[in-house]
Amino acid sequence: MKKAELKQILKPLIKECIKEVIFENGVLSGIISEVIKGTSNKQLVEVKQPRAKSRTKPDNEMKQKINETKNKLLHAMGAEAYGGVDLFEGTQPMNESSVGNPLSGVGSGDAGVDISQIPGMGNWKLLADK
Repeated sequence: MKKAELKQILKPLIKECIKEVIFENGVLSGIISEVIKGTSNKQLVEVKQPRAKSRTKPDNEMKQKINETKNKLLHAMGAEAYGGVDLFEGTQPMNESSVGNPLSGVGSGDAGVDISQIPGMGNWKLLADK
Protein backbone atom coordinates (compact mmCIF):
# COMPACT_ATOMS: atom_id res chain seq x y z
CA MET A 1 0.00 0.00 0.00
CA LYS A 2 1.34 3.39 -0.96
CA LYS A 3 1.66 6.31 1.42
CA ALA A 4 -0.94 8.38 -0.47
CA GLU A 5 -3.51 5.55 -0.33
CA LEU A 6 -2.93 5.03 3.40
CA LYS A 7 -3.29 8.75 4.02
CA GLN A 8 -6.52 8.85 1.99
CA ILE A 9 -7.99 6.03 4.14
CA LEU A 10 -6.72 7.14 7.56
CA LYS A 11 -7.33 10.91 7.34
CA PRO A 12 -11.17 10.75 7.37
CA LEU A 13 -11.09 8.15 10.19
CA ILE A 14 -8.77 10.24 12.37
CA LYS A 15 -10.82 13.36 11.65
CA GLU A 16 -14.03 11.61 12.74
CA CYS A 17 -12.39 10.25 15.91
CA ILE A 18 -11.10 13.69 16.93
CA LYS A 19 -14.52 15.27 16.35
CA GLU A 20 -16.14 12.55 18.42
CA VAL A 21 -13.73 13.03 21.33
CA ILE A 22 -13.95 16.83 21.29
CA PHE A 23 -17.69 17.25 20.87
CA GLU A 24 -19.32 14.11 22.26
CA ASN A 25 -17.07 13.44 25.25
CA GLY A 26 -17.10 17.06 26.46
CA VAL A 27 -13.41 17.79 25.98
CA LEU A 28 -14.17 21.08 24.25
CA SER A 29 -16.31 22.37 27.13
CA GLY A 30 -13.52 21.44 29.55
CA ILE A 31 -10.99 23.40 27.50
CA ILE A 32 -13.28 26.43 27.35
CA SER A 33 -13.97 26.36 31.10
CA GLU A 34 -10.22 26.15 31.85
CA VAL A 35 -9.55 29.15 29.62
CA ILE A 36 -12.31 31.13 31.32
CA LYS A 37 -10.96 30.23 34.75
CA GLY A 38 -7.51 31.39 33.71
CA THR A 39 -8.72 34.74 32.43
CA SER A 40 -11.24 35.47 35.19
CA ASN A 41 -8.56 35.96 37.86
CA LYS A 42 -7.11 38.96 36.07
CA GLN A 43 -8.59 42.25 37.15
CA LEU A 44 -9.02 45.09 34.73
CA VAL A 45 -7.80 48.40 36.06
CA GLU A 46 -9.03 51.56 34.43
CA VAL A 47 -6.67 54.48 34.71
CA LYS A 48 -8.25 57.86 34.18
CA GLN A 49 -6.13 60.81 33.22
CA PRO A 50 -6.71 63.93 35.27
CA ARG A 51 -8.81 66.50 33.48
CA ALA A 52 -7.38 69.85 32.61
CA LYS A 53 -8.19 72.52 35.15
CA SER A 54 -10.62 75.17 34.06
CA ARG A 55 -9.23 78.61 33.52
CA THR A 56 -9.50 80.73 36.61
CA LYS A 57 -7.36 83.67 35.53
CA PRO A 58 -8.96 86.52 33.62
CA ASP A 59 -8.36 86.60 29.87
CA ASN A 60 -6.19 89.70 29.94
CA GLU A 61 -3.72 88.04 32.33
CA MET A 62 -3.59 84.99 30.08
CA LYS A 63 -2.99 87.17 27.00
CA GLN A 64 -0.22 89.01 28.81
CA LYS A 65 1.42 85.72 29.80
CA ILE A 66 1.18 84.43 26.22
CA ASN A 67 2.75 87.62 24.86
CA GLU A 68 5.58 87.34 27.39
CA THR A 69 6.21 83.75 26.30
CA LYS A 70 6.24 84.78 22.63
CA ASN A 71 8.69 87.57 23.35
CA LYS A 72 10.97 85.20 25.29
CA LEU A 73 10.98 82.76 22.39
CA LEU A 74 11.73 85.52 19.88
CA HIS A 75 14.55 86.80 22.08
CA ALA A 76 15.97 83.26 22.47
CA MET A 77 16.00 82.80 18.68
CA GLY A 78 17.58 86.18 18.15
CA ALA A 79 15.84 89.37 17.20
CA GLU A 80 17.31 89.37 13.69
CA ALA A 81 16.62 85.69 13.00
CA TYR A 82 14.34 85.11 10.02
CA GLY A 83 14.90 88.68 8.84
CA GLY A 84 13.26 90.21 11.92
CA VAL A 85 9.89 88.63 11.04
CA ASP A 86 7.64 87.86 14.01
CA LEU A 87 6.97 84.14 13.56
CA PHE A 88 4.22 84.17 16.17
CA GLU A 89 2.26 87.09 14.75
CA GLY A 90 -1.43 86.24 14.53
CA THR A 91 -1.09 82.87 16.23
CA GLN A 92 -3.39 81.64 18.96
CA PRO A 93 -2.76 79.10 21.70
CA MET A 94 -3.87 75.55 21.02
CA ASN A 95 -7.20 74.39 22.40
CA GLU A 96 -7.16 72.04 25.34
CA SER A 97 -7.65 68.55 23.96
CA SER A 98 -9.78 65.92 25.58
CA VAL A 99 -9.35 62.20 25.15
CA GLY A 100 -12.00 60.59 22.97
CA ASN A 101 -13.25 63.84 21.43
CA PRO A 102 -12.83 63.71 17.65
CA LEU A 103 -12.99 67.53 17.43
CA SER A 104 -10.52 68.15 20.25
CA GLY A 105 -7.98 69.87 17.99
CA VAL A 106 -10.49 71.99 16.07
CA GLY A 107 -11.00 75.59 17.10
CA SER A 108 -14.46 76.80 18.04
CA GLY A 109 -14.32 79.41 15.29
CA ASP A 110 -13.59 76.86 12.56
CA ALA A 111 -16.45 76.81 10.04
CA GLY A 112 -15.60 73.31 8.85
CA VAL A 113 -16.08 71.99 5.32
CA ASP A 114 -18.77 73.34 3.02
CA ILE A 115 -20.72 70.36 1.69
CA SER A 116 -23.44 72.38 -0.03
CA GLN A 117 -21.72 72.12 -3.44
CA ILE A 118 -21.63 68.32 -3.51
CA PRO A 119 -23.95 67.14 -6.30
CA GLY A 120 -27.27 65.84 -4.98
CA MET A 121 -26.88 67.30 -1.49
CA GLY A 122 -29.71 69.78 -2.04
CA ASN A 123 -32.29 67.05 -2.65
CA TRP A 124 -32.35 64.87 0.46
CA LYS A 125 -35.66 63.26 -0.45
CA LEU A 126 -34.21 61.92 -3.69
CA LEU A 127 -31.19 60.55 -1.82
CA ALA A 128 -33.37 58.94 0.87
CA ASP A 129 -35.61 57.22 -1.70
CA LYS A 130 -32.63 55.47 -3.32
